Amino acid sequence: MRSLSSENPDPDVLWRLDMFYTAVGLAIEERSGLVTPPMMEMKPMGASDDCFSRPGGWSLCRDIHRFGFETFRKLAEAGTKPVDDATAAIEAYPDVTRA
Repeated sequence: MRSLSSENPDPDVLWRLDMFYTAVGLAIEERSGLVTPPMMEMKPMGASDDCFSRPGGWSLCRDIHRFGFETFRKLAEAGTKPVDDATAAIEAYPDVTRA
């Protein structure tokens, strides 16, 4: 297995990640009416530098170079889950989300 410890992810991969989460944010905004700017900053994490972190504690490790989807349907399915989860949280806690 290839380690990313000595190299940075391909800029195209980072662009795909950015576009995916930007689209998720736009879909959340469309459903909820709340502005949801993407918050993504990729930076090396840990001593081995083979993991990258996102705000909120998410991390993309080792296989970041494989980010992508085989079909548009799989892309849509992957994006639908975080949109549905965020929309449910917004509906469950409307006062918090509009504070």
